[in-house]
Amino acid sequence: MARRPRQNDSEALRQGLIDLLTNFEHHLRNSGLRDQVRALVPAHKQLQDLGSSLVPHGAQLSARERILAYLRAFPRQVIDGDELMIVAGISEYARRLRELRVEEGWPILSGMTAREQREADEDGGNALDLPPAMRPDQYMLQEDRQDRDAAHRWNMANQIRKSDAGVRDKLLRFFRANVGKPITSEELRYVAGNVSEWARRTRELRTEDGWPVVTRTSGDPSLPVGVYVLMRDEQAPAHDRHIPEIVRREVMRRDNWSCRWKGCGWPHGFPETDHRYLEAHHIKQHAHGGANTADNLVTLCNLHHDETHRTGVLDIEPL
Repeated sequence: MARRPRQNDSEALRQGLIDLLTNFEHHLRNSGLRDQVRALVPAHKQLQDLGSSLVPHGAQLSARERILAYLRAFPRQVIDGDELMIVAGISEYARRLRELRVEEGWPILSGMTAREQREADEDGGNALDLPPAMRPDQYMLQEDRQDRDAAHRWNMANQIRKSDAGVRDKLLRFFRANVGKPITSEELRYVAGNVSEWARRTRELRTEDGWPVVTRTSGDPSLPVGVYVLMRDEQAPAHDRHIPEIVRREVMRRDNWSCRWKGCGWPHGFPETDHRYLEAHHIKQHAHGGANTADNLVTLCNLHHDETHRTGVLDIEPL
C-alpha cells in the first residue's frame, strides 16, 4: 500500500484539526452513529499527520524512521508506547520497533523484558545496575549505537529458538555462537521463546555451570545495563562456581570494580579496546578450605586471575 502523503506544517495541521472538530459538532447533534464515525475519519488522519510533523522532516520519513528519530532524541529514557504511536502516525508502532531491533540492530529494551530482568535479580543488586522499572508498553533505547551484526544474530536466534532443547541449553548455544560479542536481553528473551525464566537461566549459566557470562555487575562495568557477553568458550574451575552471587558483587563493589593486582587497576585508565573482565579469586584456595566470604576473595581481571593460578603468586594492592 502506498504511503499517504503527510504535511510538515504543524501549525496548519493544528488549525485544520480544530476546524474539523468544530464542524463535527453538527454531526454530533444531528447525525446517526455511522455518519458520526465517518465524520471523524478526516480528524483522525489530521491528528496522525500532526503527530508525525512534530519530528523534524517527519513528513519525508517513514513511521519506522520517525520512531527511531524520537528514541535517539531521548536515549536511555523510558518512553511510553503512546508517544511512539503519536510520532509514528500509525497504530502498529510495536512492529516497527521490532524491525528496528531485529533488522537494524538498535538496542531497544521493552518494558516486559526489563521487568523480567529485575524480577530475576534475586541477590539484591544495586538498583542502578538494573533496568529501570517499566510498564509492558514502555520502551528505552539503551545506547545510541547501531549493531550491524544484529540481523545475523537474530536469524541465528530464530533457528535456535525452534529447537527442542531446554531454555538453558538454548541460551548456552546462542552464547557459544557469539563468544565475545555483546548480546542484549531482548535477544536472550527471544531465544528462550519469550518465557520469563530467561533471566534466571542466564544467571544459572554463570553461577551454577561456570560459564564466564559477564554483565555490568558481574565482570565488566563498561557494559550497558541489560547487555551480556560470554567472554570465552570454557567453563570456570568447579571451585569458583560456588561463590554466591551476592558475595561476588560485594567483593567487586568493595574493590571499586577494578583489578587489585599491583599496578593493574583494570578497567580504570585502560582503552575500551582492552577487552578483559573481572573475576573473584580465593585468597586461600577453596580446595584448601578457603571460605566463600568477602574477606577471602579479591577482584582480579581475567589475565591476572589466570596468572595467579598458573604461578601461585598473588601480588595485590592493599585496600
